[in-house]
Amino acid sequence: MTHKIALCLLMEVYIMISVILAGGKGLRLWPESRRTHPKQLCKFVANKSMLDHTVDRLIKAGAKRLLIITNDELLADIEKLIQSRDDAVMIEILSEPEGKNTAPAVGLALTKCGADEDEAVLGIFPSDHHVLDGDSFSQSVQKAILAARQDHIATIGVAPSRPETGYGYIEKSRWEIGELPDVFGVDSFCEKPDLQTAQSYLETGRHVWNSGIYIGKVKTLREEFARYLPEVHAQMSNGYDHYIQSYSCLPNISLDYGIAEKSDRMAVVESDFGWCDLGNWNALAELADGDECHNTCTGSDIVALESSHCLVKQASKTVVLFGVDNLLVVETDDIILVADRERTQDIRNLVELLQEKKRFDLL
Repeated sequence: MTHKIALCLLMEVYIMISVILAGGKGLRLWPESRRTHPKQLCKFVANKSMLDHTVDRLIKAGAKRLLIITNDELLADIEKLIQSRDDAVMIEILSEPEGKNTAPAVGLALTKCGADEDEAVLGIFPSDHHVLDGDSFSQSVQKAILAARQDHIATIGVAPSRPETGYGYIEKSRWEIGELPDVFGVDSFCEKPDLQTAQSYLETGRHVWNSGIYIGKVKTLREEFARYLPEVHAQMSNGYDHYIQSYSCLPNISLDYGIAEKSDRMAVVESDFGWCDLGNWNALAELADGDECHNTCTGSDIVALESSHCLVKQASKTVVLFGVDNLLVVETDDIILVADRERTQDIRNLVELLQEKKRFDLL
């Protein structure tokens, strides 16, 4: 199959089933992201929730059926959000009895796929990504579907624009798979690197950011669960109701560790569609323009003098910066957070401290 034929086929394929993982806590975006209103429900961009943006993006990419995986605590809010939409696709919301990481969540989605859907393509998508170029994203998804139809599990890798230490990386092979455009084999998955290692990844040209998006046929995914996570697959085989009842016995493991890093059927689609994983406050800062002193401010009542490289999110109280640098200031109705911007990745430690102190009113 030539590249020209493969590219023509991109117009003929679509994801029949798209799984959105929407049960995360978003601890590093505290205090905006809270236990009962985590980041996937927050309206960080264009006054729409991250979950809304994700649903819109996947429908545009060709999704005909959506499964949203969440938890009991968020179920009512997500049901309300989905009911407020007017979508022409089937959307089903599934609730995990407890958080068990992404592999059991995907197993839950697979129990909702019938025996006659073995050849259907299933895509797994986080709910907290920001994408600038929706058309390019759709094209990358279609390329991944082509790979999935050839029995690969395709992940979407994003061409790095800087030596980022907050993302995992994928080392792609030197050659494309067959005649599939921009689809490569996977040599290795790499943990979040230090700055020096991230710089070396950028220089090789063979490393891409791991987006956490996976696309494969239902049959292929089931086979890899049986091969690498047999204890999960055994419960999946007994159907949805049994799987839910056995949830407490399932391992707490991610799809990355449980399957992707072990499978010999992985492929990666090299992409560039203006991607950002909104996992911390510095990531959000990338979405807004800074002033002449590199301060990034969201809100209508912020004053800054002799201050630089600060990130401020203001709600109702006036925020004044004077003679400070590199600060994160987040104001909500009940909390004012002031932190070193270099420590935004560690805010989850602060949340854990509040949990230890039983300050559940702040969580």
